[in-house]
Amino acid sequence: MNERLILITNDDGFDSKGLAAAVEAARGLGRIVVVAPEKMQSGMSQAITMYRPLFLRRVREEEGLEVYAFSGTPVDCVKMAFDYLLRDERVDLVISGINHGSNSAVNVLYSGTMGAAIEGSFYGCPAVGLSLDDHAADADFEASVIWGRRIVEQVLAGGVELPLCLNVNVPAGKPETVRGLRLCRQNRGFWREEFFRHEDPRGREYFWLTGEFVNGEPEAEDTDEWALRNGYVSVVPVQVDLTDYRQLERLRGVLR
Repeated sequence: MNERLILITNDDGFDSKGLAAAVEAARGLGRIVVVAPEKMQSGMSQAITMYRPLFLRRVREEEGLEVYAFSGTPVDCVKMAFDYLLRDERVDLVISGINHGSNSAVNVLYSGTMGAAIEGSFYGCPAVGLSLDDHAADADFEASVIWGRRIVEQVLAGGVELPLCLNVNVPAGKPETVRGLRLCRQNRGFWREEFFRHEDPRGREYFWLTGEFVNGEPEAEDTDEWALRNGYVSVVPVQVDLTDYRQLERLRGVLR
């Protein structure tokens, strides 16, 4: 039986704390190849690089682990791995993360972490996006490693139907504070943005974007946001088909 091959990527960069946590979650489950961005690529979603050259460099290699830094986006990293670096091999699983911050609700659409996970699912293997609901610089990834490994082991054990992409978010805190796992749907929330205007020393205006998440259904107990707020690991299976089937049926009587 051939050794499993696990591809790991992220959007926080090849040298991030969360990437090291993802490697720890997968260590011993197969040969690990990391292809991750050279620098921070948060918020890149499904972006790809088309009009500038891309650079790949091997960072380190040890038994069962190869780490590459790539100058592109998270999706570029997945494409580089499947279509060049590992083109003659069979990848058994893609892990993206562990992201420094939640990717629940509408964040799944903006996230470079989930963009890479979704891209990985296009290649005929399961993909898991892992995120920790903690933006602090000293965030403790212990619980996300434990739960990430548990989920990865169960996915690798089989019984899943492809294509499969999971959006997994782990609440902040010590492992003993996590109450369990909840299979959920995506919360119908959104971001209300705000731009702060400033001037540089030459009088040119510039802006910083910030915002506040608005939970559109705070009482619903079957969403990822509810699970995280109540100490559960949220697991949402996501798909690429964005068709609004409800509107599709309604529009048949409106548009001709």
